[in-house]
Amino acid sequence: MFDKIVIANRGEIALRILRACRELGVKVVAVHSEADRDLKHVRLADESVCIGPAASADSYLNIPAIISAAEVTDAEAIHPGYGFLSENADFSEKVKQSGFVFIGPSAETIRMMGDKISAKKAMLAAGIPCVPGNNDPLSDDNKKNLKLALEIGYPVIIKAAGGGGGRGMRTVHTEAALINAIAMTKAEAGAAFGNPTVYMEKFLEDPRHIEFQVMADSHGNAIHLGERDCSMQRRHQKVVEEAPAPGITEEQRKTIGERCAKACVDIGYLGAGTFEFLYEKGEFYFIEMNTRVQVEHPVTEMVTGFDIVKEQLRIAAGERLSITQDQVKITGHAIECRLNAEDPRTFMPCPGTIDQFHMPGGPGIRCETHIYNGYKVPPYYDSMIGKLIAHGEDRKSAIARMNTALSEIIIDGIKTNILLQQDIMNDSAFAAGGQNIHYLEKKLGIY
Repeated sequence: MFDKIVIANRGEIALRILRACRELGVKVVAVHSEADRDLKHVRLADESVCIGPAASADSYLNIPAIISAAEVTDAEAIHPGYGFLSENADFSEKVKQSGFVFIGPSAETIRMMGDKISAKKAMLAAGIPCVPGNNDPLSDDNKKNLKLALEIGYPVIIKAAGGGGGRGMRTVHTEAALINAIAMTKAEAGAAFGNPTVYMEKFLEDPRHIEFQVMADSHGNAIHLGERDCSMQRRHQKVVEEAPAPGITEEQRKTIGERCAKACVDIGYLGAGTFEFLYEKGEFYFIEMNTRVQVEHPVTEMVTGFDIVKEQLRIAAGERLSITQDQVKITGHAIECRLNAEDPRTFMPCPGTIDQFHMPGGPGIRCETHIYNGYKVPPYYDSMIGKLIAHGEDRKSAIARMNTALSEIIIDGIKTNILLQQDIMNDSAFAAGGQNIHYLEKKLGIY
């Protein structure tokens, strides 16, 4: 096991990684921006290094500064968390070239899975079902593109090969709109991702978003930890996640999960990862792979009793997976509500000082947050300030516990989305389970 690592992130995920390190006896170096000197994990770390001003480009995305911090503190490895540089192949490559261990997959794997066209080809080769469509970049041949759309069948969706976060996608319902949509998506993709390559797929109109958690070591072993349902979304951003997914059978879980684990072995994957699918009419369709730990990993940990972050550290240190597939057992149900510093109706970010914070408790409740009384939520980063997780013997029990926890939590001084989360937990359609990815936006009147 490592003696010391750098946590190249901030907020609740940085604190989550620090806690895992503490359990394994690993020392922690917290790198932070000038705006984040008072973050909880910075205060708790063995060492801290300021890597730049508040702007992410000058701090958390500053590769030379992060590597320099590892050098001056004699760290051995760097954990990227999620977001920022976690899926940046150049960062992974430069970390390795500088003599450190990147706690995640290789740069080659990140590049392959970061390009949605190459990822789709790799998944098809591994036997993973994908959304019907072309598996090559769209050319500038308008006639060829029009013919392809007719073969796939409208509506179709034009996607950026290097896209993510809900950007670089455009749905097309008619032939007349296709050519302009392709041109606009190419321009948007080039500006946002530095890669104008786009491709075309069938647009699934009422799918659910279901993803499978995988872990793979450097000894040719891979397992899956079951699935999560992340269909409660607003503008392609997840709001509520749960495990297991309502209505998914044990046979479906076994079939798709084992294919995902096999795909990890086929592509030489290392560490924690997530295969994301659209699920419609009983069929799974691969859309992308996240080559990092997910925001929603706690719901999987709650139903399996398995520590994903500690396993990431063990795998990066060269150890074998600590469990086999037949040891993975799913018990009960878990739900996660993301807590954001934002207006619950307009969704405008709401930075400011937290005057009072009270963390909820009780059976099955877990709260992952970096906030505390007097903490100043900065305006420079994502508005998520924590996650509330509830575990129960079944889904009904988990929802009831979440409702209780949401009624107990106190965050004064700023606006939060707690009212929205309470509204979702008390929604009859959500209680029934199995709603599609458009349900929340329709409920909010923005779809």
